[in-house]
Amino acid sequence: MVMNLYRGISLLFVVFLVINTVACTSLSYYAHSIYGQFEILQKRELIDAVLDHDELPESMSIQLAKTRQIRDFASSELGLPDNDSYRDYVDLKRDHVVWNVFAAPELSLEPLQWCFLIAGCLKYRGYFSEHAAHEYAQKLKNQGYDVFVGGVAAYSTLGWFDDPVLNTMLRWNETHLAKVIFHELAHQKIYIKDDTEFNEAFADTVALVGVNRWLEKFGTSLSLKDFKLKQAREDTFVDLVLEYRNRLDSIYKSSGNDAIKRTQKAILLDQMKKEYATMRADWGNYDVYDAWFDNDLNNAKLMAVVIYRDYLPGFSKLLAKTNNDLNAFYTLVEQLGHCTAKTRRLILIAGQTQFEC
Repeated sequence: MVMNLYRGISLLFVVFLVINTVACTSLSYYAHSIYGQFEILQKRELIDAVLDHDELPESMSIQLAKTRQIRDFASSELGLPDNDSYRDYVDLKRDHVVWNVFAAPELSLEPLQWCFLIAGCLKYRGYFSEHAAHEYAQKLKNQGYDVFVGGVAAYSTLGWFDDPVLNTMLRWNETHLAKVIFHELAHQKIYIKDDTEFNEAFADTVALVGVNRWLEKFGTSLSLKDFKLKQAREDTFVDLVLEYRNRLDSIYKSSGNDAIKRTQKAILLDQMKKEYATMRADWGNYDVYDAWFDNDLNNAKLMAVVIYRDYLPGFSKLLAKTNNDLNAFYTLVEQLGHCTAKTRRLILIAGQTQFEC
């Protein structure tokens, strides 16, 4: 544990030296990121040690004990990295670890992207401070961009550090907790720089397979049924977003002037809300997506969903080609990763299972 902390400090120091060569306008952001990551590193405590605390609430004890089982399952059954990630715990005493800022032009669905030293270019920008995230989002909004700020409970450092279980993750049930750990470890397994959609959809594919296998082995018929129902509703929600993404894209690429496009955009987003309300009426008390529709629908919010799910059907077909053999699937994905970004997109959107780069 001490050696890991020293390694983390050393790496952060190296990063700090490197970023002194970047423009001064970026320095404050990198300093913010280093401070946020260092806070996590210095607060880590082995889960085994946390479980020995006499004052630990029983519910938290159960959740943390479950993370150990989930973590072992990820490596032994899903072929995900066997390292020290998710074997420590950190209480950040807040609801989210990071707030991601998404932005897109008012009349375009091409999201802004930001480039970083280690992760490459991403189509979102993360902040460890909610205030800082909203402050930056407001600057972009003042420049005419559509913006969306979303809080997240976990993220991956891609194996640079041993990512811990966070208090922000423990508010979920066992199924969601497993899904997130599998997703984040998948980023450590395969990560292609400068291709956010590829990385997120790949990780989601692995996570979905992992949860199904986890529940088949350790869950009940009721928990598996509940997961599949929630997943079906998520798929319906995503399909709705993708449909309206395509319809908006047609408007933005049409020959109409900007005033006409703005009017058509407003009408279409209103239609989307109404269609969701009709869909929602059959879901009873299931209100997971209500807040998403209640607040300021715009291009950035839509793209925050699309980024994670646009390539998922393509990855699912690749997985099916291997008869759900994850190791064979990883080999195919690695091969696909050698293609250009444009070729990868064409292959995945078309759902091709035979390809050459």
